[in-house]
Amino acid sequence: MLSKSQISFIKSLHQKKYRKESGIFMIEGIKSITEFINSSYQIHSIYYTPAYFSQLPKNLANIKLFEVNNAELEKISTLQNPQGVLALVYIPTKQEVDIATLKGQFSLVLDDVQDPGNFGTIIRTADWFGIKNVICSENTVEAYNPKTVQSTMGSLCRVNVIYTPLDSFLANAKLPVFGALLNGQNIYQTNWGNEGLILLGNEGHGIGQALLNKITIPVTIPRIGEAESLNVAVSAAIFCSEIKRG
Repeated sequence: MLSKSQISFIKSLHQKKYRKESGIFMIEGIKSITEFINSSYQIHSIYYTPAYFSQLPKNLANIKLFEVNNAELEKISTLQNPQGVLALVYIPTKQEVDIATLKGQFSLVLDDVQDPGNFGTIIRTADWFGIKNVICSENTVEAYNPKTVQSTMGSLCRVNVIYTPLDSFLANAKLPVFGALLNGQNIYQTNWGNEGLILLGNEGHGIGQALLNKITIPVTIPRIGEAESLNVAVSAAIFCSEIKRG
């Protein structure tokens, strides 16, 4: 049985303030937890209902294990239908951008993406296409938001998410910057070369005015129908597919 203080602490991690203070975030579901256990992330503790214990990996040395009942799991979970197992994970030390490591590959750059579901889907998409780095403005939604983590389906443990002021980063990167804009060259006729930064903007306002002059190649996904705009996560998937195809 969990103590009141344990329940209170875990529930506090639903909020960014307490994740930042403690340096711990939470993940849910056996698949995602297994992927994080087998990654470079450090696991703090695991909370499981009896039916899920046999599904946990065997390499659990130095990880605190707590058996809980369904009622307790419902109290600490962020999900309407908890998935039987929950883990607390240490947030890694903040990464700085090493521009030299970005050469010879493509990376995604996000300017103030706000929706955690969109962000998680973008991370998962990057993982699918083998893109290792997602570089974010400081106002982009937090990577360890529970909805973001859930949307990545474990991909967060394989993709580097780095927060940095984009103005100075793009100015110093010395890489082609492909900006997703309504007016630009056709994405299906774009010559991608073998490296670059794919800049995607905020869901409502697009790429910020201050970054427009950093774009070297504006690119448009041509509209065939009548929709006003594309979801940013969908746009990210189309860009990833095209640069890998090209």
